[in-house]
Amino acid sequence: MNAPQRLGLYGGGLAALFAVTFAVAGAVVPDGTVAAWSATAGGDGAQHAAPVGVGGGPDDGAHGGSGADAGSGSGADAHGGSDTDAHAGAPVRGLSLEQDGLLLGPVRAPDAVGEEGTLSFTVTADGAAVTDFATEHDKELHLVVVRSDGAGFRHVHPTMAADGTWSIPWAWDEAGSYRVYADFVPAATGENVTLSRTVDVAGRVPAEPATRVSASDTVDGYTATLTGDLGTDGDSVLTARITRDGEPVTDLEPYLGASGHLVALRAGDLAYLHVHPEGAEPAPGSVSGPDVTFVTSAPTPGRYLLYLDFKVDGVVRTAHLVLDTTD
Repeated sequence: MNAPQRLGLYGGGLAALFAVTFAVAGAVVPDGTVAAWSATAGGDGAQHAAPVGVGGGPDDGAHGGSGADAGSGSGADAHGGSDTDAHAGAPVRGLSLEQDGLLLGPVRAPDAVGEEGTLSFTVTADGAAVTDFATEHDKELHLVVVRSDGAGFRHVHPTMAADGTWSIPWAWDEAGSYRVYADFVPAATGENVTLSRTVDVAGRVPAEPATRVSASDTVDGYTATLTGDLGTDGDSVLTARITRDGEPVTDLEPYLGASGHLVALRAGDLAYLHVHPEGAEPAPGSVSGPDVTFVTSAPTPGRYLLYLDFKVDGVVRTAHLVLDTTD
C-alpha cells in the first residue's frame, strides 16, 4: 500500500472515531451542559463565578467591607440580586456603616474597661444629621452591642438630642473588639435599616467563650428553650418556651411591643438577622406565655447566635442560644 492510500485510510479512521465520540457525548452529556461549555469557551474569554471570600462561609468576602455592597435591607441584597435570590438566602444586614445614603457616624465611647462615660453617635444623610425616625418595636432606635466572639451582648435604647446625636451612659465590662449596631426606620423611607461600626476596648481580652449549639439557656432561674428549624430557604418559625422550675411561665409582660424580642447574629462575622415576633401586639398591662414565636431567615448555612429578651416582674432577662441551620 502506497503512502497516499495509507494516509487516506488513517484520515478515514479518525473521522469515524470522532463521529462515534460525538454520538456518545450527545447521548451521555445533557444539552444544557454542552451549551454551558460552549458559552464559557465562546464568550468573552473569562469564566464568571460567584465571589468566594474568607471567613466562616462562602459568601463572607462579599459582606465584609463598608459601603452599600456590604449592607442590605429592603430591595437588592448584598449580592446585587433581589431579596428572593434563591442562592443568596435572606438579605445580609448590619455589616456596613452605610446603606441607601444613610451613614452611621463615628461611635464615641470610653476607651478602657471600667471607665465611666457616654456612648454616642449620629446617623447622617448627605452630611446632615437625621432626626426624624419612625417607631418600630416601641422605639425609634435599637442599639445592639456585642463582642466579636458573641459575648457581652447588650440591647439598649439611647435618647436623641435635638441635633440628632444619640447617647446613653456607658461603661465596658470587658476588653475586646465590639460591633455596635444601630437598628432603625427613617421616617423618610419607612424601610428598616441596620448599620454598624466596630469599637476596640483596651485591656486584657478574656478567653473566647464556647459557642456550641444549645437550644436552651437558664437565666435567674428562668429557662428559655427554642424549638423549630433555622434555614435559608424561606421563613423559619422559631418558638421560645419560658419555664421556671419546670413549670410554664404565663406572666410574660409586653416588651418592645411583643411578648419577647429576639436578635440573631451569624457566628464569625456577626451578620444581623431581622426577626419578627408573631401574633398581635399585646395590650399594655397584659401577660402571656409560656410560648413566644418568631419568624426569621438565615442568609447562609452555618451557626447563629440568638439572644432572647423576655420580661417578668418588670425585669428584662436575656437568654443566649446557639443554633445551626438545617441546610
